[in-house]
Amino acid sequence: MTAIPVVDVFAGPGGLNEGFSSLLDAHGNSIFETVNSFEMESAAVNTLRLRAALRTIRRNTGSTPNAAYRFLRGELSYGDMAADPDVSAALKDAESEVRQLELGQETRLESDAIIRGSLQSTDDPWILVGGPPCQAYSLAGRSRRTNDPTFVHDEKHFLYREYLHILQQHRPTVFVMENVKGMLSSRHDGGSIFRKILDDLRSPAFGLEYDVRSFVLPGSDLQPQDFILRAERFGVPQRRHRVILLGVRTDSGLGRHELLQQGELVTVENAIGDMPRIRSMISPRSKDSEEAFVEIRSAARRLAERAGSQRCAPVGRGFIAAHGNAPASDPLKMWLTDPTLGGHIQHESRAHMPADLMRYAYLSAKAQQGEFPRVNELPPALIPNHRNAARVDAPFADRFRVQRWDMPSTTVVSHISKDGHYYVHPDPEQMRSLSVREAARLQTFPDDYFFTGNRTQQYHQVGNAVPPLLARQLGATVAKLLGREIGVGQL
Repeated sequence: MTAIPVVDVFAGPGGLNEGFSSLLDAHGNSIFETVNSFEMESAAVNTLRLRAALRTIRRNTGSTPNAAYRFLRGELSYGDMAADPDVSAALKDAESEVRQLELGQETRLESDAIIRGSLQSTDDPWILVGGPPCQAYSLAGRSRRTNDPTFVHDEKHFLYREYLHILQQHRPTVFVMENVKGMLSSRHDGGSIFRKILDDLRSPAFGLEYDVRSFVLPGSDLQPQDFILRAERFGVPQRRHRVILLGVRTDSGLGRHELLQQGELVTVENAIGDMPRIRSMISPRSKDSEEAFVEIRSAARRLAERAGSQRCAPVGRGFIAAHGNAPASDPLKMWLTDPTLGGHIQHESRAHMPADLMRYAYLSAKAQQGEFPRVNELPPALIPNHRNAARVDAPFADRFRVQRWDMPSTTVVSHISKDGHYYVHPDPEQMRSLSVREAARLQTFPDDYFFTGNRTQQYHQVGNAVPPLLARQLGATVAKLLGREIGVGQL
């Protein structure tokens, strides 16, 4: 059977895309094939194109090309990898699949033409996936903009209309729409934005109707909170709660869908406990040295009344060699790891100022003792030199947050690109925030998934994505709904 086309809008670095594309049928053939991804950010577009190219090669040959592995290990430049004949041809195809385009009224003619050309026949089943940008719905974003007079007119409230436009014009058989939980309580001109969106999605055009369903609860008489998926219940090592809607065209003849099955809780240690130990660089770099790092760590230990080794982990790198196969009993590691890669990419810490290193070491040591002090409860030497920081009611008093080994992580969001304060590594010996690869693992991106751009852009992409392992489960539900049998393995 031919693969089911997927159009991915507001694609980010491709989390939904990766999950759907990974699914194989009983014969080892792809169930879904992404025909278009639309994204406006340059770094994310390049990430999508590289992944699309490697996916195409794997689909055609059954393996990742050696040139790609050599690039991931730092043995080849991007240009040298792209010069490989197989990679070059696949990258050219990826340019037509992945389009750098800001969806909006001004670009509708262009995006409509691209989608029509890629689908060829809209009579065949196809899937629309994506999540309109969510800053305006985000609880954190709204709290920062309470007094902003432009907030009520923010176009990000209404980017779902571009999603709606594609439904109206191209009539996908099924759609999957993801957004932040904050959209459930977001209001505009006195009305519920979520209720308005649901009404629009159910009847996007005259003669076109969708049954909007939940992935986790049956029935159609649902409350807004019934559409929330808690990722930690489905094998993702992260407490990420998102609204995810399943839309089924009412004239498609499709029946009920299978609900997602909850699994065992997966912890931070399950996800990143086997990663090589690295240390942070000290900012400014002119003051960085192993001796300076050890001295700062020792001072933090004294404050935490904790002893420890004098050994110092190395600074991380773009590639750190490591060997070993994932046990078949560990489904997360089977999903994440690639033995042929032979190590870990993009595993290096950002540089931190000495004062923040002290706080990270102190707080992670306290976390190991079961204590989680807030900013105003730190030793005086560690309280930030900000006005009101020592107050009991200080705003963002939990701005330094240690991830706990024995629990899923807190939500990985794009703010991780700004600083690492909410993402402190649980090992006090390493005294740092999470690396890009560790954040990517918490988001369940496979270890060979390369994020292009500078480190800030890489963090931003990771935080903006749907966890691919969750997306794979969403895709499996859609595949079964369309009568496809799920095989073993992944593309």
